[in-house]
This record gives sequence, structure tokens and C-alpha cells, in this order.
Amino acid sequence: MKKVDMNADPALAALQALIAYLAHEGEPMIVLDPAYNILGANPAYRRQFGRAGEPVLGQKCYRVSHHYDVPCDQAGEHCPMRRSLELGGPDRVLHIHHTPRGPEHVNVELRPILDPQGRVLAYVERLCTVRHASAEPSAEGLVGRSAVFMAALESLQRVAPSMLPVLLLGESGTGKELFARALHEASPRAGGPFVVVDCSGLSEALFESELFGYEKGAFTGAHARKPGLVETAQGGTLFLDEMGDVPLAMQVKLLRLIETGGYRRVGGLETRQADFRLVAATHQPLARMVAEGRFREDLYYRINAFPIELPALRERPEDIALLVDSILKREAPAGVPLSLTPAALARLQAHAWPGNVRELRNVLERARLFADDGLIRVEHLPSGLARTPVLPAAKQACDEALLHAVQGFTGTRRTLAARLGLSERTLYRRLKALGPD
Repeated sequence: MKKVDMNADPALAALQALIAYLAHEGEPMIVLDPAYNILGANPAYRRQFGRAGEPVLGQKCYRVSHHYDVPCDQAGEHCPMRRSLELGGPDRVLHIHHTPRGPEHVNVELRPILDPQGRVLAYVERLCTVRHASAEPSAEGLVGRSAVFMAALESLQRVAPSMLPVLLLGESGTGKELFARALHEASPRAGGPFVVVDCSGLSEALFESELFGYEKGAFTGAHARKPGLVETAQGGTLFLDEMGDVPLAMQVKLLRLIETGGYRRVGGLETRQADFRLVAATHQPLARMVAEGRFREDLYYRINAFPIELPALRERPEDIALLVDSILKREAPAGVPLSLTPAALARLQAHAWPGNVRELRNVLERARLFADDGLIRVEHLPSGLARTPVLPAAKQACDEALLHAVQGFTGTRRTLAARLGLSERTLYRRLKALGPD
């Protein structure tokens, strides 16, 4: 397509008016022609993404955002403009952009501007920085840049504004609570409480009293009324961790709570109304548990409205160095920087991490106690640290979740991969490993 000349055709006056209008928008926005040239940029964009002394207008968007010499799709990434041409409509993607503050996760929404004949005159691109995840070492929150991490984060960004229940799937130690907290922070309920319920190891009676609270005298030792975690989560997010451990008898009451919002404190008669966003997580194969009668089918489908599969650490080896720096930032004593020798980092990158990020954190916490000069060496790492086989139970759980997600899905493999929080390559590899059926 030819570059749009803003001064050559009076028919483009409406486009010029649009550029002027965007100056009053509070979110960063730019206008692009079909040849990727930036025609206009509002003040919010210049403040957040512009670099002092560097021009923006007339520059290629991929050079400003990514420092690429070619469009994103030619550099192996999702290009929203290319996708918009294919779809004939808007597109949205999560990218890592270069900014004055360094690389950042950015939500990009692109919409075509058409002339009366339906031809594309230009595109409007809205950009929103993701504040609850980092593309650089960070002492808190989610950290990652790999394709599988980005896919899970993009799924999280898409579902966060809604009230749909979200089910986080993945092996133990993949950071489900961090993802759940990020989901809360990206939602309209970010100003409300984020309440965690650890469902593992709770008896039926204890689970009910913890979740719903109890009245004075409800049982021996109930000397005063106590609000439950459902009540504490009012106006916010309720995170049910290890959902597969909820006692079967309690699943009925939990289903009623989710469907009607109504519950009673233990020993109480008054029906109270809950107001929370539900996020659940499990490493267990819920679909198999349903088939075996260990988990209610109706509850399963209620909490499984939007599943997100979190990648295992062995699926994101390119993130290990980033995670190592982040963990060391969190664990280092004040004023005492910690780092690794290249050989030690290579050893960590060669390990399969069956315990995922939790195992990596434990290894680094132990190693730093031996690093008197602040430098972690190979000899400070566990002697048996090497590539280890995947634990059969964990692999079985993930395979079960994947097979259930595939059943009945009629969209493209790309769409399924994004929904599961996987790259297309990882999805293809895992489906191939599971066999032709």
C-alpha cells in the first residue's frame, strides 16, 4: 500500500480531525498509515513512550516500539496491522515495547479507519502499559518475557475486565497466586480486597466456618461472631487455591454460593449476599476427578468459564536469568547485591525444574548463604542439580487438563493456544506427544 499523504487529498480532512481529537485522550494513542508510518501521536503517548530529542512522526512504528528493521510479523511476532488486514477489523495483542523506562509489557489495540469506499486510510493504535507484570528483573509481581509467559499474561489481560470466573491450571510452583493477584489488580475490583483461601488440608467443618464465618455459640469454642473469608472479600476477589481439595460435601454449598451469591454463617439463619470475583486454581486433573466422582461436574463447569494454563518453568528457559535476578533482588540483604557466575547460571538453565519457580527460589535461597562475597558459584548449588525427568503425576495432571480443553473446541490452534496460555509451538508439541487421538 502507498503511504498516506496527509496534505494531498481533502478527503483526508476527517483523518486530520481525528488526530487533533486524540490530543485530548488521556490514554496513549497514535495514528498509523498502512505503511507503518506514525502520522500522529497524542501528548499521552509522547509522555509515556517518546524519548527526549527523538522524533516520533514519520517513524516506523516497529522501529520506535521494538527497534526492529522490519514489521513485527517478519520478526517472528504477532503484528496487529497484518492481522487487521486479514480479519478486516480490529486486533489486539500484548507486546514488549522499548520505553524510556526500559522494556515493558504493553497492551496494543489497533482499529482501521476506512474511507467511504471501505478502503483503509489509516489505523488508530491505543497503548496501555501493564503495571502488574515486568519484562525486567523486579522485586515483586510477575516477571517474564518468554512466548508462553506472554500468552498466559495476554489471556489474563483479556479476562480481567470481566466478571467471568477464572480457573488457573498448572503444575505446583508455577505462580498461581501471583497470577491471581495480578488478575485482581488488572480488574475493576483492584480497589477491593484480595482474599486467599487455601483449600488444602481443611476438613469439611473447618472449611465451612473459614469460608462462611460463624455465629457466637455455633460450636464449642465459638465465643464470638466471626465473619468468613467470603464476607472479607466483599467488593474484591476471592481466590480459592488448590480447588481440587475442596471436600465433596462442601462443593454443593460452594456451587450455591457461586450461582446465587447467597450463604449463611455457621449457626446462623440469615441469608447473606456475597459480592466477589472468583478465581480458582489447581494442579490436579479436575476432569478426571469428575469422571471418578471425586469432584462435582456442575461445579467444575461453573468455575471453568475461562481456564488459563500457566507454563512450567522448563517451558520458559529464556526466563530463568530474568527470574534469577528477580529472586535475588527479593532475597538479598539490604545493601548486599547478589549475582551468579556464568557457569552457575548455565547450570540453572540446564535443570528441568520439576518444582518450577518455587524450586528455583529454594535453590537460590540456599546458595546465597554460601556466597560470602555476593557471588553465587557452581559449588554453591546442590550437587544433584541437573536436568531431571518430569514428575509423572504433574505431567498427567497437565495432560488431562489439555485433553479436556481440546475436546469440543472448534476454533483455530492459534486461538486454543492463546486460551490455554501456551505458544502454538508448545501446543503442537504437547498434542503430538499425546498421540493421534
